[in-house]
Amino acid sequence: MKAVHFGAGNIGRGFVGLLLHEGGYELVFSDVATALVDAINAADEYTVHEAGPGGRDRVVTGFRAIDSSADPDAVAAEVATADVVTTAVGPAVLRFIAPHIVAGLALRDPDAAPLQVMACENAIGATDTLREHMQVSAGTGWDALVARAVFANTAVDRIVPGQPEAGGIDVTVEPFFEWAIERHPFGAHPPRIPGAHFVDDLAPYIERKLFTVNTGHATAAYLGARAGHERLSDALADEAVAAGVAAALEETSALLAAKHGFAPEDLAGYRATILGRFRNPVLPDTVRRVGRQPLRKLSRHERFVGPAAEAAERGLPVDALLAAIGAALAFDDPEDEQSAELRRLLAELDAATFTARVTGLEPSHPLFPRLTHTVESAQSG
Repeated sequence: MKAVHFGAGNIGRGFVGLLLHEGGYELVFSDVATALVDAINAADEYTVHEAGPGGRDRVVTGFRAIDSSADPDAVAAEVATADVVTTAVGPAVLRFIAPHIVAGLALRDPDAAPLQVMACENAIGATDTLREHMQVSAGTGWDALVARAVFANTAVDRIVPGQPEAGGIDVTVEPFFEWAIERHPFGAHPPRIPGAHFVDDLAPYIERKLFTVNTGHATAAYLGARAGHERLSDALADEAVAAGVAAALEETSALLAAKHGFAPEDLAGYRATILGRFRNPVLPDTVRRVGRQPLRKLSRHERFVGPAAEAAERGLPVDALLAAIGAALAFDDPEDEQSAELRRLLAELDAATFTARVTGLEPSHPLFPRLTHTVESAQSG
């Protein structure tokens, strides 16, 4: 069996690639970072270090890498004979890898088993998005190619902090992980991925993860940065920061319970687990790394505005989420392009224009006035 994974970074090697290896797949990484591709190809193995209680070292072997920008034909040839294709590149990059998968499908034996495609991104319906980009790339040839693949959305969760520069291709991760995958696209032949679980309805799992892990992670980063902390674990040790994160997650849990029927006591346990993970002092994560790309995190269907908008539509509390958004608006990292752009937009646009442009909310939305007031406060501060 063979898996082609797009994105040979820390998530690709330390989470998706690791589990595919443990499932018995030969691993082919595809990336545009030439130095990383060369480092992977120069190694016979790498180690995934699980840092924290219950963690252990896991060794990955049987892999190689291709520079997709230098040799797209090689990537297509690998896709053509693969069993599985996965991604961990970021939602905005999916459109750039879609042509490679399309090219591979064009070379694929029509009688071969369908290629199993899963985008493992922090976004709702990422595989659907990838499929849409592939359809655009294929043009009129799509109808002939689509039968050669099956597409399943996934929800993935594992904290992979920034890595030490001298670490090579080894990766440090937390012991906890979750990989939920839609069951029905695969019929009787799901991929072999140890530790993954297949579900009939993925939406509740995706939103529980995004609105708890992602919302909580970013809230801790932005509140922690505003309080002057550097490490995420130090931010969570600050009682005021911890209280702000807990309050934001209580609001997202109220939405999850109302929307998906999760039991409040189950969500309380899930929140406790998540906060415990964030507090792991062994993981050298920083508020700067977690807080980067604030404009994306403030967009319409992301971790703040997404749940806050739905909560406001239901008349549920959003005070703590608005406080987290206010902290995000104060985030200032000159080395992050989006942070610099955020500062420029706050300086140049009035609050209502900024709110509409950055968050994608319509002025008629019930959250819009309160969100505009939050922006005004950030601009006057």
